[in-house]
Amino acid sequence: MGVKLQSGGRLRPVDLARRHGLSTQAVRNYEAAGVLPPAGRTDSGYRVYTPLHGLALGAFLALAPGHGHRTAASIMRAVHEGAMDEVFRLVDEGHAQLREDRRTLRAVESALRDLGAEPAAASARSASGAWPGPGGAFIGPLAGRLGVRPATLRAWERAGLVRPGRDPRTGYRVYTEADVRDARLVHQLRRGGHLLEQIAPLIIRVREAGGLEPLADALHDWHGRLTARGRALLTGAAELAAYLREREREGAGGGSLTAPAR
Repeated sequence: MGVKLQSGGRLRPVDLARRHGLSTQAVRNYEAAGVLPPAGRTDSGYRVYTPLHGLALGAFLALAPGHGHRTAASIMRAVHEGAMDEVFRLVDEGHAQLREDRRTLRAVESALRDLGAEPAAASARSASGAWPGPGGAFIGPLAGRLGVRPATLRAWERAGLVRPGRDPRTGYRVYTEADVRDARLVHQLRRGGHLLEQIAPLIIRVREAGGLEPLADALHDWHGRLTARGRALLTGAAELAAYLREREREGAGGGSLTAPAR
């Protein structure tokens, strides 16, 4: 049975590879993975690509920065399988995830503003044991100040979000200033509806930054990454739309030339 070759000119694997800065093996791998539609073959068995394959590869490479390589490949496979509902679901999920990441960033910034607004008050409260004094804060006063139950603080500890030490004499949990900072940040984010597994990477960032002040640069970088991802999603959508239009114009990839499959 013959395999149709898309119309509009023939391209060798090396032509497609050079145009997109890839190796010929990468092009073959993408075809095997369903990222590209099947190539036609010459009578001697050589692969023959067309400009439509070039559009498919361009769409995939444009989708990858915004969606990631795995999702971008899934989108292209769904296109070639005719599963357009799945295509749009995957694209929508990418935009929804970006929206959620922006929401998380706003929540972190809001939480940090709230934390930074009380340095003097926190210092004044240290004598009561609500925030750490020379010996640290205990779980009861800290839970009371946050408006949560001690069991909640213990759950956060099991999740690795707070890491209190222990009083060597009594074995009671003792929260240092850094522990209280982490607990307050977790509390703010939980109030914003974020799950513990979503909060954990943010707490790690605070710890790695050495506190809230150095985190400003990290937040600036985070803004930049989200902006770049938003732009990449738009670019990917435009390239995908161009590919879909051309597929429709050519009858879902069919052309008039045929060659024996090898």
